[in-house]
Amino acid sequence: MGNVFQEFEEIVNSGIKNNMPRDARLIIVGEILYAVTKDELTNKEGWLLENMLGGREEWENGLEYAIFGDPKEGHIAPPLTISDKPLIIAGKTFHSRLMTGTGKYRSIADMQQSVNASRCEIVTVAVRRVQTNAPGHEGLAEALDWTKIWMLPNTAGCQTADEAVRVARLGREMAKLLGQEDNNFVKLEVIPDAKYLLPDPIGTLEAATQLVKEGFAVLPYINADPLLAKRLEEVGCVTVMPLGSPIGSGQGINNAANIQIIIDTVKIPVVIDAGIGTPSEAARAMEMGADALLINSAIANAQNSPAMAKAMGMAAEAGRLAYLAGRMPVKDYAIASSPETGTVNSK
Repeated sequence: MGNVFQEFEEIVNSGIKNNMPRDARLIIVGEILYAVTKDELTNKEGWLLENMLGGREEWENGLEYAIFGDPKEGHIAPPLTISDKPLIIAGKTFHSRLMTGTGKYRSIADMQQSVNASRCEIVTVAVRRVQTNAPGHEGLAEALDWTKIWMLPNTAGCQTADEAVRVARLGREMAKLLGQEDNNFVKLEVIPDAKYLLPDPIGTLEAATQLVKEGFAVLPYINADPLLAKRLEEVGCVTVMPLGSPIGSGQGINNAANIQIIIDTVKIPVVIDAGIGTPSEAARAMEMGADALLINSAIANAQNSPAMAKAMGMAAEAGRLAYLAGRMPVKDYAIASSPETGTVNSK
């Protein structure tokens, strides 16, 4: 991938030096995006090249220009300007608001292509399954470029707080072995219920309290419980991750009212985790004001996993933009979209 990146970098630097026109920049951005989807560039390399060309807002404006014409000539309104802050978790900045997983894929290659297509920057890994080389996880640690992707070790399979704390410690060491010396992230899961896979609120709070004391950046997976979310924030967790519906169910957002309360009341990032089955549901979660999404089953179990991964990434961006734009008020009655002036009245 390095040679392809260097080639693009030379083209971009040369173009900037020679004041390349907007249309040319737009063509190069299209080639960069295509190279990312073909795994010729990593997500991080794609972001870097985009930023060299002025950032996403610049080429989105260029696309509007290419389609609709020059606003200076009165063809369209001025280009879209909307400000947003990046996702920041425990002081680390991320540009993508979609996190993905590594389980349930048909093959390692399918997972690799999906991660690249999603353009995510955080991938969660089940520590126990990697440590034991569980079926479907052989070679997983070597399958992704951990210099480009931030690992989020998780404590899946832990039924008690004590188990989760021990596995979290293993996860931190695993991240160090893979080159992420400063990675103290852990997705905390304490799930004693084998049938419904619902997280234990008491065990989660107990484990989170201990892990925060040990210097972990804790991202706890929880039911959509606003009081628990607030308590976890108070003990020092860096996000809360309420479930939209049961893990792997694909039921979408069944707890919208409680999730909205969590979004409105906590000051740490809210990441919707579990239950999202379609891009429309992903967009809806982001429209509610969620800071990010973690989606695994909907991508891994899709008939075309890489295509679904790309769709989920686009949905996360669309939902975030819609949230920032502000939706229209909901009315109990109809309001004509056309003006009432100038109508022809029959006698």
